[in-house]
Amino acid sequence: MKFLAARRRQPVVALAMLLFALVTVGGLYAAAATVRPAEAAGAASSETQVEMGKQLYLEGCSSCHSLQAQGSADGPTLIGVGAAAVDFQVSTGRMPLAAPGVQSVAGPPQFNEEQTAALAAYVASLAPGPAIPSAEQVDFASADVAEGGVLFRVNCQQCHQAAGQGGALTQGKYAPSLMGATPTQMYEAMITGPESMPVFSDATLPEEDKKAIMAYVDYLQNASDPGGLSLGRLGPVTEGLFLWTAVFGALIAVAVWIGIKAR
Repeated sequence: MKFLAARRRQPVVALAMLLFALVTVGGLYAAAATVRPAEAAGAASSETQVEMGKQLYLEGCSSCHSLQAQGSADGPTLIGVGAAAVDFQVSTGRMPLAAPGVQSVAGPPQFNEEQTAALAAYVASLAPGPAIPSAEQVDFASADVAEGGVLFRVNCQQCHQAAGQGGALTQGKYAPSLMGATPTQMYEAMITGPESMPVFSDATLPEEDKKAIMAYVDYLQNASDPGGLSLGRLGPVTEGLFLWTAVFGALIAVAVWIGIKAR
């Protein structure tokens, strides 16, 4: 120790230690600098997306939802609805609203995927809300289809009909068909509750149950009809009516034919 202390007082040693300290600090700064640009680029990208979404919002949405998204007589507030609600409404073409009505109608999307993501990012920046589900959340490959059928009949069929074809509600409203719904749209609908649909939080319907329901709806979307015509899968009333009409029509035709032949 005395040897080092004695050498440290020499000008050459002091200069060497100073250079070593400078090199060390410079190396640490260089290492940090290689990480910061990536972080800054991500932040800039996010800010750019939010700004793009704000411009799209002001052009296409503010006339109903107001300039600050707090809502008006023509549209509800969007503060706190989250990115999932925006992605669902815009990706299904329900928003921007084509015309006033008892409920928004699905149609061709008015914004592309990039614009939709920007709108969702802007609304999400206003206040916390349900986020767009991740790929893992909508992956139902390992879900139980049979369990999904039970859950669907308990929670969904009252409105969407047993085969997911949709059905009428009160005051001119209706539950839409699920035949064209994507897994992401189904998940978003369950966590945001669009129109008359209730919100199914994870406390009410855990994520695994949501996946099971999506698996069952996917089965309905791709199910074959080995028994013959599907008849729209509108249920036993429609199928029974068709059967009675066809059978009685055939019987009447046979009776008329027999009567003609008996003359």
